[in-house]
Amino acid sequence: MTTYRDRNEAGRVLADRLTALIGEPDVVVLGLVRGGVPVAQVVAERLGAPLDVLVVRKLGMPWAPEVAFGALGPAGVRVLNDVVAGQLSSADMADVQRREQAELDRREQLYRAGRGPLELTGRTAVIVDDGLATGATARAAVAVARQLGARRVLVAVPVGAQDAYETLSGEADQVICAQRPEAFTAVGAYYDDFHEVSDDEVTEALAASA
Repeated sequence: MTTYRDRNEAGRVLADRLTALIGEPDVVVLGLVRGGVPVAQVVAERLGAPLDVLVVRKLGMPWAPEVAFGALGPAGVRVLNDVVAGQLSSADMADVQRREQAELDRREQLYRAGRGPLELTGRTAVIVDDGLATGATARAAVAVARQLGARRVLVAVPVGAQDAYETLSGEADQVICAQRPEAFTAVGAYYDDFHEVSDDEVTEALAASA
């Protein structure tokens, strides 16, 4: 099991797995906000592809926010883990969704600054995150990309849990995961530097790639 120094190094390792896409004219790299954006920036530069972001919010259990019962994305997309969500009342679920929808809307407005999303119709969308734990966020991102008309949807991550990888493989056209540790714990355990990515880092990455 390899530990990445930071998200930039993880992006370089991941980009090495995606070299078959270099030169394809219809590829767009979509970083999952916020932690996936620095990884996606490195991948986009290596592939010579445009970079954009997908704002997707995990829906966490009220008493254990790190445990996801689903996720929200733009364009009204919602993905639920029915087994986990079944532990919640309708009122609790609605409360979490209202809060996360408000944050999703705030980030969309901040990061886009009036820009519309990149045109995905007929294109290959490469969705990049810094890791795959439950897979709920990535599943929402796949649904968003398909709803926006992507012809092919790939998910690329430096590290991920085997069960999440298998579930996601049934929904994305391809999942590229550089590492799938047998005893997966948490994404941050596989990075020396796993600081919380700021809004400024996201907007700077988008500006640099414009």
